Amino acid sequence: MKDTAKHQGRRNQLVSILQEKGITDKNVLEAIKKIPRHLFLDSSFEEYAYQDLAFPIAAEQTISQPYTVAFQSQLLEIQKEHKILEIGTGSGYQTAVLCLMGAKVYSVERQNELFKKTSSLLPKLGIRPKHLTFGDGYKGLPGFAPFDSIIVTAGAPFIPQPLMAQLKIGGRLVIPLGEEVQIMTLLIRKNETQFERHELGECKFVPLLEDKN
Repeated sequence: MKDTAKHQGRRNQLVSILQEKGITDKNVLEAIKKIPRHLFLDSSFEEYAYQDLAFPIAAEQTISQPYTVAFQSQLLEIQKEHKILEIGTGSGYQTAVLCLMGAKVYSVERQNELFKKTSSLLPKLGIRPKHLTFGDGYKGLPGFAPFDSIIVTAGAPFIPQPLMAQLKIGGRLVIPLGEEVQIMTLLIRKNETQFERHELGECKFVPLLEDKN
């Protein structure tokens, strides 16, 4: 679990790349500057951990490229103490970014192997989400709703109704929508029944799987 000055230097370079690509949220950039991404990857990828690339992790999933993590995090407009629902804990890297931004993170992962791995890794790094659970992301976490924001880190063919229902009025839902290639989509809840929708360009994620537990 080593984090060296060399790793820190690479993180600083990564933050500069993200700024060049249009990430402006200081809290996002600060979190990425602090989190040892190499510890979330298989050690064979350590050399490349601070390149702006996605990598395979366990259970045929991926850790998103840092730009995607930063972009989704920026779209959430997180304030300290915001309650955030994350669908797809994965490696835990996105979870860590949200926690370091001051959010109270409730995260759902449907791959048991990843859930176990991430549940043991995060506390070792001093990162403590409010709630990690193994379950079906399509259902969200109704027992903890409503949420200030919801982030989905896998490609969904449609927006799950339960997630829309669990969003506060004024809340933001960020989700990659589509099958092969997705469109990053932002929904802002205006009132009980109305959502404002923004489409923010193409992206590529592993699929969001339903009812597989």
